[in-house]
Order: sequence, then C-alpha cells, then structure tokens
Amino acid sequence: MSEGPVLVVISVDPEVSHRANEAVRIALGIIAGENDVIIALLGPAAKILSPEVEDYVDGEDILKHITTLKKLGQLFHVARDATRHDGDPGDWNPIGVEVAPLDTPQLARLMASSRRVLVF
Repeated sequence: MSEGPVLVVISVDPEVSHRANEAVRIALGIIAGENDVIIALLGPAAKILSPEVEDYVDGEDILKHITTLKKLGQLFHVARDATRHDGDPGDWNPIGVEVAPLDTPQLARLMASSRRVLVF
C-alpha cells in the first residue's frame, strides 16, 4: 500500500447529478488498486445512503457500489448536518454501512493527512 490514504469528498446531490455515482465508482476503483480510501459525504451527498437512492440519477449503480463498499468494510464519514434521522437511523441508512460523524475540523485533519484529495 502507498503512504497515506486517498480522500474522496462527495458533496454533489445524487438526485440531480451523475457525479455522485462517478465519485463512488472512482472510490471503489481506487480501493481495488489496493489503496486506502476515506470517503467523506457532505451536504446532499449523504443521500447516497438513503432508501430512495435507486430513484436518483444512476441510483441503481450507486446502490451496487455502496453494497460492494459495505462488503469491503468501507467506513463512510458523513457530515453531522447532512444526516437525517427521522426516528430510526435505519430509515436513513438501510444498507447499514458503517458511518462516522464528521465535522469541519475533522474534515480538515483528514485532508491534511491524505496523500490525494478528490472532490466531487
């Protein structure tokens, strides 16, 4: 493995942009190249973990990629203000990927410790 992780920051809205799918696909490809990857979801990008994901632009592909990332044990860092818990957290993240809350100082530390940062 190379030194330092690759940070993939996703902030695009998967309801309206294909870029969210591309970002997740690229993150998966980087992992396949045996690189450590950190995925950070900001703002509307957190919707890729929602139960409605299949209804979004490229949603079926996003769901496949997220499912594969879960099987690989990939952690998703999600901005605290981007999560929506209407009661049961399972309603927001039905696939059950591991999620770590993320705030601005933590994001800055992740960026500083990464060898590459890709922003979508």
